[in-house]
Amino acid sequence: MKRTYEQLIQHHFADHTQMALLTGPRQVGKTTTSRSIQSKNNTYYFNWDDIEDRERILQGGQTIAAYIDIDRLRDTLPLIIFDEIHKYSQWKSFIKGFYDRYHTQCRILVTGSARLDVFKKGGDSLMGRYFYYRLHPLSVNELLNRAPSDTDIQKPLKIADTKFLNLLNWGGFPEPYLKQEQRFYNRWTRLRKQQLLREDIRELSNIQELGQLELLATLLQHQAGELTSYSTLAKKTRVSVDTIRRWIVTLESLYYCFSIRPWTKNITRSLLKEPKYYLWDWSQCTDKGARNENFIASHLLKAVHYWTDQGLGEYELYFLRDKDKREVDFLVSKNQKPWFMVEVKSSIKEKLSPTLAVFQKQLLLKHVFQVAMDGDYVDQDIFTLDKPTIVPAKTFLSQLV
Repeated sequence: MKRTYEQLIQHHFADHTQMALLTGPRQVGKTTTSRSIQSKNNTYYFNWDDIEDRERILQGGQTIAAYIDIDRLRDTLPLIIFDEIHKYSQWKSFIKGFYDRYHTQCRILVTGSARLDVFKKGGDSLMGRYFYYRLHPLSVNELLNRAPSDTDIQKPLKIADTKFLNLLNWGGFPEPYLKQEQRFYNRWTRLRKQQLLREDIRELSNIQELGQLELLATLLQHQAGELTSYSTLAKKTRVSVDTIRRWIVTLESLYYCFSIRPWTKNITRSLLKEPKYYLWDWSQCTDKGARNENFIASHLLKAVHYWTDQGLGEYELYFLRDKDKREVDFLVSKNQKPWFMVEVKSSIKEKLSPTLAVFQKQLLLKHVFQVAMDGDYVDQDIFTLDKPTIVPAKTFLSQLV
């Protein structure tokens, strides 16, 4: 399956000399995507989890350069892929040194199943040397096989009902989506969760209470989209609130879950609350309503990440709630200004929520949608609408990424 991100990374190397940092969850397709960017005879792949590759990396950049014969004249510059190198404690120094010495002789792609942007908090030694890209699971728009657009919103395009339902039920990770077989799905999800909560946690953190961490992951799975109570989670797992916060940050950094925070600007009687958490694999939500909401949340997060990574602006995803307990599921901002709002409903027959008009007036929002999961596709650009409207999910999601 050809991913949208292949063309995005290809355009990156055609236009820029900086490294590309490509991150995303385990099994989302980073290795397949990166290896398909250039021809195999001009692409060199080094995986930290491979013993021989690890030895070469530990010997230093000159060993890597000699191994690929970097001084040889070629028709195109070689692409060097460093996969999972974030597990090396000195990876930033290694990458910085290699880039500074050889960036005119090659193109460099760094991939990983943990967030590579976390080092920004302590100062970014790679500043000016990279652009950051976040690889997400499959989405409605990506299944439509459209070329990447230079604009954020695209024209609507119909997706087959079976493809839409399969994406909702099997999730957006390529293997289970393509296989669509229950026994394979059960084994795949169990193994992925074991690798993430056991192997990755052990390698990238000092957390010892793995059983309690697994319990926390299960609790987050069953309350996806709900307001978070750290104290309740702490009581159920028998650790402190501070520990819960640290563990959730770790789970976020390993792409198990993601957070959405409340928008508080320009909201009368805004309620400063903790974030909501959603799963990267929405198929793990057993409740139908929670899965629908997580499905839309994942599509919106993919969109704001993709648009931002592509340089179209600064996009963020929030939810809305005030002290009168009026709430809307999602708000997307563009360059720090509210842009469009989304409320998720299971049925097209549900009445339009009056809360949408309230928040639209307060925030001066341009577009307001109540997205119905079971609605039939309508061939109309919904981003031409300027009042709260019930729209089918198939139409809405086809206009994102």
